[in-house]
Amino acid sequence: MDFSVKPVLTGEKVVLRPFTREDAEPMWEIIRDPEVVRFTFEPTTELTLERLRSWYGSRAGLPDRLDLAVTDRATGELVGEAVLYDVDPHACGCTFRILIGARGRGRGLGTEATRLIVGYGFEQGGLHRVQLEVYGDNHRARRAYEKAGFAVEEVRREAALRDGRWVDEVVMGILDREWAANARLVTP
Repeated sequence: MDFSVKPVLTGEKVVLRPFTREDAEPMWEIIRDPEVVRFTFEPTTELTLERLRSWYGSRAGLPDRLDLAVTDRATGELVGEAVLYDVDPHACGCTFRILIGARGRGRGLGTEATRLIVGYGFEQGGLHRVQLEVYGDNHRARRAYEKAGFAVEEVRREAALRDGRWVDEVVMGILDREWAANARLVTP
């Protein structure tokens, strides 16, 4: 699972591409979106534009993770990110996360981006298992993950305090053979 090569993955609706330092400004706007903050960041996370420039500028050089910019294929606009990280080479597994800003939501871009990067991880990266964690009240994300073939493996009840409310943390996963079976079903 060497993610040294950062691919460009093209779907019908999105193009996933390597990040550059110049992506920091549009990502700065995206990550300040209230829904992104609610479902993605710990309340104490402090982000600055300069920190983001450094972060996105360094993604291309990391062989143990795959951070890709999610862009709208029709317009070229950066709408979010999709990431495979926390690679466990012995178990041939990793963790997946995605965030989509307000201008990219509700159009299937996140679902397609999920399928593209997870498919790449299985088909090119030799992964056996991909997992993710999602807050139980993030219904939009859970639907997208289920469409991509992820199944609920664990629910950690009221494990996080968010906006003064306790929410569940849901662990979802998909195996290589499940991915292959699901991919055959989705392919025209």
